[in-house]
Amino acid sequence: MSSVYIQTVLPELALAIYAMVALLGAVYTGKDALAKPITWITAAVMVVVALVVAGGDGSTAAFGGMFLDDAYARFAKVAILLSAAAVLVMGEATMSRRGLLRFEYPILVTLCTVGMMVMVSAGDLMTLYMGLELQSLSLYVMASSNRDSVKSTEAGLKYFVLGALSSGLLLYGASLTYGYAGTTLFSEIIQAANDGRVGLGMLIGLVFVTAGLAFKVSAVPFHMWTPDVYEGAPTPVTAFFASAPKLAAMGLLGRILFDAYGGAIADWQQIIAFLAFLSMFVGAIAAIGQTNIKRLMAFSSITHMGFALLGLAAGTAYGVQAMLLYMAVYLAMNIGTFAFIMSMERDGRPVTDIASLNQFATTDKLKALAMLVLLFSLAGVPPMLGFFAKYGVLIAAVQADLTWLAVAGVVASVIAAFYYLRIVYYMYFGDEGEGIEVNMSPAAWVALVGSAAIVVLGIVNFFGIETAAAAAAEALVK
Repeated sequence: MSSVYIQTVLPELALAIYAMVALLGAVYTGKDALAKPITWITAAVMVVVALVVAGGDGSTAAFGGMFLDDAYARFAKVAILLSAAAVLVMGEATMSRRGLLRFEYPILVTLCTVGMMVMVSAGDLMTLYMGLELQSLSLYVMASSNRDSVKSTEAGLKYFVLGALSSGLLLYGASLTYGYAGTTLFSEIIQAANDGRVGLGMLIGLVFVTAGLAFKVSAVPFHMWTPDVYEGAPTPVTAFFASAPKLAAMGLLGRILFDAYGGAIADWQQIIAFLAFLSMFVGAIAAIGQTNIKRLMAFSSITHMGFALLGLAAGTAYGVQAMLLYMAVYLAMNIGTFAFIMSMERDGRPVTDIASLNQFATTDKLKALAMLVLLFSLAGVPPMLGFFAKYGVLIAAVQADLTWLAVAGVVASVIAAFYYLRIVYYMYFGDEGEGIEVNMSPAAWVALVGSAAIVVLGIVNFFGIETAAAAAAEALVK
């Protein structure tokens, strides 16, 4: 292996080696007694790796083009690493309080993160599948990590069964693509398209590959696992599900659509637009009847993935930039919201009923205000950052002559605003009830208040990530 190859895969290699060393260290010493320090060390390692990745430049390919390191991959990797580190740190106290903080937890998150980093750097169908399965296998275990909970076991089983189905769809699509293109390399698959069109066999392969990846981003009609897994998994694990893996899957979808099928935008644009339309409306309407805040956030994530798909459906560099910015803002909003949700308690027991938030603002004004800001941003209420993120993907759709889809997005956003504002109503104007306590660790408190500050202050210049997103989009859409 040449030094160039090692340098290209160094971030993934470093994390993988760290995970194995941490696993051996925990097994041969105090096991769960080391869970807390391993969690914090893992978060610190991820931040360091993120800084190293952010300092990279240029575009290189390793292993014959199977692994790519460019601005697009680096943008996604930095967001994945930082969000994974944030979820680990803010959920540590909650996992300890529930008796769920075992040494395997941060190691599984690390291995999952390695899989996600491989996903967004994939330049070949084989690399894609390796990264995807490493991520998925880790998530299966984390979803069912609460062994004393029937719901957690059910969540892990459902995610495993449906995940296996989605992997089958993806593999079938990959085999068809290989059969008709004669290669698994994205850079060569794109050359198989003639005059911007692909043959019927490759088109069917594209549909199956897209369906397999749509499962990972919870796009309708492949969303059926999301509410049950979000509800059943431990809340810190749910927070992880709702953040980094969504960005990784969306990044991988963008990678394969433009790098492998970029010569057939007219063919896949219809598929992505259809998925975006269904996701926006099904997520928005289904969330209205939810009383469990974790299930509500599950349907909320489906809606938001629909909006992110708007950017991809545009098929332009600006559309990819808008999608990346949307996902970055979505991560910030979700991390803060779940920092609050995982801290909701009554008599030391977790509470997820939305009505339990009645009159919460009278007992803790600062946390209620931070949640109000985050919920307004999730709803797309100006001048919060969430509004400008939605505006970006809507403009991308309009510029790509998908005005009907942009109008549909506006309508779906109005519908979705109802259930976000309902939570605000409960917190400030709800009937008096038993109430709840929100016992937050310092890390969770920083995540909540910091996220709220980001969606307010970020309206100035997106903290500079707009420039990085534009460079990432240019690297992908050549």
